[in-house]
Amino acid sequence: MGHLTRSQPHPHGSADAPERRLSGSARRSGLRLGFASLGSGSQGNATLVRADGTALLIDCGFGPRELGRRLAPHGLTPEDIDAIFITHEHADHIGGAGAVARRWGVPLWMTAGTCLAASAALGDVPLISTLAGETTITIGALAVHPVTVPHDAREPRQFVIEDGRSRLGVCTDLGSSTPHLSAAFAGCDGLLLEFNHDATLLKNGDYPAFLKQRILSDWGHLSNEQAAELLGQLAHTRLKAFVAAHLSERNNRPALVRTLAARVLGTSADEILIAEQEAGSPWLEL
Repeated sequence: MGHLTRSQPHPHGSADAPERRLSGSARRSGLRLGFASLGSGSQGNATLVRADGTALLIDCGFGPRELGRRLAPHGLTPEDIDAIFITHEHADHIGGAGAVARRWGVPLWMTAGTCLAASAALGDVPLISTLAGETTITIGALAVHPVTVPHDAREPRQFVIEDGRSRLGVCTDLGSSTPHLSAAFAGCDGLLLEFNHDATLLKNGDYPAFLKQRILSDWGHLSNEQAAELLGQLAHTRLKAFVAAHLSERNNRPALVRTLAARVLGTSADEILIAEQEAGSPWLEL
């Protein structure tokens, strides 16, 4: 693979005439595709993706006030978000989506299965659009490609996002890889990938047996070893920005993740970025 991108300051700026909903900084044209985790883990997940005047979220596990706090370092507010793409109905991924959609009129995109499973948690939402299979959705400057993944949810998807120049994969909450998934996420310039747990720590930990079985199943979450194997399949000369995500706070250790990922990518452990629950990850431009 190529050299990993160092974190960069987020490209702030103002426009002469801000448009409705989106602030000047969000409407700034010419920005390359970039991303940052706003927080990743069992307490809430959201990933900011932005390019050329378009700002999207993948998942929204944070309520309006908390989301605003996490967007602020990137020069944005919740009102600046063009759309939220929901991966699946689990609370840490949709916890704030309904409230954000109601308060600022942000459209939500999800599969029909996710919509049915999440309806009670989301409440009355003004605009929900349905993802049909793996049909590409274009929002402003970004093309969003849904990808079917094995996870214990109603109709889950992960996403590949493109701006015509660069390609970003966001892939968390899956219990195993498939040839279809590997093909869909091939050729990415940036990748945010789940490294959920160390299998030994999980098996020897204090989780109840049913929960251990769920996490370890092909429909649960990727272990570090599984994630490293998938990363090895996806790593190539174009990959220049990588973030490990959705680490279990009780059944994983960042040092284990960094060691494995660095070995796969042929770099040093301190080059490996991890999306943290509180701090998220730095802004990376592709």
